[in-house]
Amino acid sequence: MHQVSPPPAHSLSIIQKLIAAYKLWHEFLPHIPKNSRYTLGEKIDELFLATIENTFIASYLKRGGKIPLLTKITLKLDLLKFFLQLLWEIKSLDNKKYILLSKQLNEIGRMLGGWQKHFTKENPARGGEK
Repeated sequence: MHQVSPPPAHSLSIIQKLIAAYKLWHEFLPHIPKNSRYTLGEKIDELFLATIENTFIASYLKRGGKIPLLTKITLKLDLLKFFLQLLWEIKSLDNKKYILLSKQLNEIGRMLGGWQKHFTKENPARGGEK
């Protein structure tokens, strides 16, 4: 079991950005056509929530426990962006909404990448693991 410590300030900003993006998504979800809302829409919603949950958990873990979870969070975020793009490609999400969400998710991805880089530099023996 990993030791729990309070989250560092930079992780809180990632969580705040994820929550802001999720709120925006939550506004868009009811306007997605029903044939996509209950398939891709639900999948995107699940990925958003898993990303927020895992980021929150990672913010409390000690250094050694963060790296594997940060890798998982990155994967969830990439899947989220992939399914969001698919939703846009099948024209169930308009350009403006897609661009708004994509900008936020890309910024979160950069922040997450910085967080990951910070811990892999401190822990180089585990940095190359996937």
